[in-house]
Amino acid sequence: MGPPKDRGEEWFTEIYLAHYERIVRYGLRRLYDGDVAAEVAQEVFVIAWRRRAEVPQDCLPWLYAVARRVLANNRRDGRAAPQATLFADVIGGGGRAVVMAQDSLVAVAGVRAALATLPDIDQEILRLIGWEELSLGEAAAVLCCTRTTAAVRLHRARKRMAKALNAQLDREG
Repeated sequence: MGPPKDRGEEWFTEIYLAHYERIVRYGLRRLYDGDVAAEVAQEVFVIAWRRRAEVPQDCLPWLYAVARRVLANNRRDGRAAPQATLFADVIGGGGRAVVMAQDSLVAVAGVRAALATLPDIDQEILRLIGWEELSLGEAAAVLCCTRTTAAVRLHRARKRMAKALNAQLDREG
C-alpha cells in the first residue's frame, strides 16, 4: 500500500512552499542559528515526504511535532545545543536578526531569561501558543496530548511564567 494518489510531488511542493519558512522560524527561535534551523526544516520535510500517507490534511501541527522531535533528537546527540541568550529578536526568514530599540531589547532579554528558567514543556506550550500562534488544539497535536491536557499545561505554564517574570524584575530592579 503506497501513499494516497493525491500525495505526489504537487502536494509536497504545496505544503513545502506553504510551511517551510514557519518551520525554519520554529527552529530558529529555539536554536538561534539559521543554518542549523534550515537543516532541521529540511529534515522535517524529508520525513514528511517519506511518511506522506500519515500526514493529516491540516499538516502544520504535524510538521511542528516532527520538528520538535528532530530538535530533541539533535539535542540528545549533541548536534544542536541552543545558546543560552540572544538579545536580538529574530523576525522573518533566513536568520536575519533585528536589533530593536533599547527598552524593547531589555524587555525581550528579560522575557527570554525568565522563559529559560521554566521546564521544557512549559517553554514549549508558551512558544507554540505565543510565538507560533497555534490554537490550543493545534498545540495539543504538536505535543501529542489532548486539548484539555494542553489547556491545563498552558494555564500552569502561564502562572509559572508570571512568577519567573516577577523574579526577573526583582533581580533587575
